[in-house]
Amino acid sequence: MNCPHCGHDDSKVIDSRDVNDGIRRRRECLSCNSRFTTYERLEPAILFVIKKDQRREAFSKEKLLSGIRKACEKRPLPTGIVDKLGDDIEAELYRRGKGEIPSTVIGDLVMEILKKTDYIAYIRFASVYRDFTDITALKREIDNLVLPIGKDDEPYTPTTQLPLMPAEDLETTSRGRQRSRR
Repeated sequence: MNCPHCGHDDSKVIDSRDVNDGIRRRRECLSCNSRFTTYERLEPAILFVIKKDQRREAFSKEKLLSGIRKACEKRPLPTGIVDKLGDDIEAELYRRGKGEIPSTVIGDLVMEILKKTDYIAYIRFASVYRDFTDITALKREIDNLVLPIGKDDEPYTPTTQLPLMPAEDLETTSRGRQRSRR
């Protein structure tokens, strides 16, 4: 390990600790006595994505994060959530232990996680991923989010997300749907 301060190629390890995905080492240069931190991580095998046209392309976490960032843009999400989602999806792909993953599997994973995280981000991603051909298909997808019926035929709204529409509009839509089922 070369010292980042003087470039000397020898250092001693002062402290080692396990971190989430590797080992953190605190080192001291034997030449200039400067201290610095290094991280050791297992380099995963190369993962290939099988595209819709059957081409194979190396998995790119940056490409995944770019799509998630676009979907989550200007949403009131906690700082770092996009990177965490990307890490979770990447870990799941490697956990599966396959060298090649169809792009549809990745898209479905993103949709599943976004659906739990933020409905608007989910719809944004779905509109590109599912390539809705008309407004009816988009409306059907939104209706499935807005009005999944819980206990006592009441609309279910997760408390962790902002509502898709104002409460009074939701009540009106809900009443209309209940009438149509009778």
